[in-house]
Amino acid sequence: MPTPSRPPLVMTFSASDPSGGAGLQADLLTLAHLGCHALTVVTGLTIQDTSGVHAVQAVEADWVEDQARLLLEEMRVDAFKLGVLGSTENIVAIAEILADYPDVPLVLDPILASGRGDPFTTEEQCTALCELLLPRTTLLTPNSIEARHLAHLLEDREISDLPACAHTLIGHGCEYVLLTGSHENTPEVCNTLYGERGEIQSVRWPRLPGSYHGSGCTLASALAAQLAHGVPLTEAALAAQRYTWDTLQQAFRPGMGQFIPQRMTAVVRSPEGA
Repeated sequence: MPTPSRPPLVMTFSASDPSGGAGLQADLLTLAHLGCHALTVVTGLTIQDTSGVHAVQAVEADWVEDQARLLLEEMRVDAFKLGVLGSTENIVAIAEILADYPDVPLVLDPILASGRGDPFTTEEQCTALCELLLPRTTLLTPNSIEARHLAHLLEDREISDLPACAHTLIGHGCEYVLLTGSHENTPEVCNTLYGERGEIQSVRWPRLPGSYHGSGCTLASALAAQLAHGVPLTEAALAAQRYTWDTLQQAFRPGMGQFIPQRMTAVVRSPEGA
């Protein structure tokens, strides 16, 4: 357990983003600012800037497994967070690792494409993710596009209704779904938390102008940090959303593309003050 001399440990599996906006770099900054120590397992290398992804190269599955296993033999982690996984082989290897730690909470961010629409995940990888990782997931964090795509894949039919998508995803194994509404054509962004019995919590946030690189990574990492601290899930969802919104409100534009969340100066509130 975390102590004053040992912060919570969160193991994150994702690809490296040289721009620092998303991927492992986003996870590391978010987790550090929220009082956690990040164990970073590299699943892929990318060539990207704030405008989009130009190339992705997956790390070999043996390397992914060895990175994680060596750390897990030495340290007890308090949460797992998954982002871009790189290949079907990596998904298989990660699922086998997670099976050995059934009591550790897992946040899965099913990143299917970059903000510009560059694909990160093939249909084969999506199928493997649904079959092998959903049943192990504590909290899934899809945007509306990802939720509809995964539900369609699972049911082999179009499902446009977002509560129905969440019901489908939970029915296939994950405990909770935090479905984000930034891609919906609504005046505000509505994020809704679902559980086995349906909607648990719905929060509306002012829609900010601009396009952001790494907002989903920030939210998922913030959720993992809250769970690693032992915060109850409903409170964790509120605190993580508030932190993420603050990072977007203070976002900066270092290049010619998207804005990057300002993670290191965002306000950190207790869950009760979220």
